[in-house]
Amino acid sequence: MGAQKNRPQDEPETSNTIKDPDDWKTGEEPMTGAQSSYLHTLASEAGEEVDEHLSKAEASKRIDELQDKTGRGKDA
Repeated sequence: MGAQKNRPQDEPETSNTIKDPDDWKTGEEPMTGAQSSYLHTLASEAGEEVDEHLSKAEASKRIDELQDKTGRGKDA
């Protein structure tokens, strides 16, 4: 029972823990170093280029696209 204590119980699809990047208050800020690093990794695997001037929100969307393309970051 103790292992389940910290695990979220069946969160509804509309959970506020997942926000659309277009709704982020800081979405227009430059992408973070972590986003840039991961984007470069994904882009390299996908054979694509990275726009160095993406905002946080744009980078998040691009990460999602490249994860779909490469199969990385998805549950098995």
